[in-house]
Amino acid sequence: MSLLLSAIYSYLLASFSLPTKSAQKTFWISLDKKYIKEVITFLKKSTYFQCATLLDIWALDFPTHTARYQVNYCLLSTRFNIRIILQVRMEEPTLPSVVSIFNSANWLEREVWDMHGIFFANHPDLRRILTDYGFEGFPLLKDFPLSGYTEIRYDEEVKSCIQEPINASQEYRYFDFLSPWVARKTHA
Repeated sequence: MSLLLSAIYSYLLASFSLPTKSAQKTFWISLDKKYIKEVITFLKKSTYFQCATLLDIWALDFPTHTARYQVNYCLLSTRFNIRIILQVRMEEPTLPSVVSIFNSANWLEREVWDMHGIFFANHPDLRRILTDYGFEGFPLLKDFPLSGYTEIRYDEEVKSCIQEPINASQEYRYFDFLSPWVARKTHA
């Protein structure tokens, strides 16, 4: 067993005995992306943890940080009633795919790719899952424009859906959030 896996093993084993207020225990582990497949395989196959289910993969975007992207893997051990969440922070949006370890990672990784633009190397079918095939950009990144780039609508004359650039028909409104019942001084 490698030094990293033995450290994770010691941490989790020591944490099992800690009292907790909830019935389920959740453990957070931060990792470097080069160890993600090794650690997930260990947690799945180890008789001490038996994390047989990959519940979710989700990503976060921190545009002001050096390591802009964070991907979290939530593993569940029904045998021991624990959840282990692996956090991977990275500068470049690339990770190895874990589809070979958990089949459920297939669609989860596709969703993270589609929404955040994080590329999963050696994924068997990495294509968009929630947006259209011609969609440009990644909607859940903080620098994605709020109004998007194009709109799709049904045109009665053509009798089909057409895609065209967004045309803002009015300027953005600036709201005065003060109560309308409060008397305001007007400047002349």
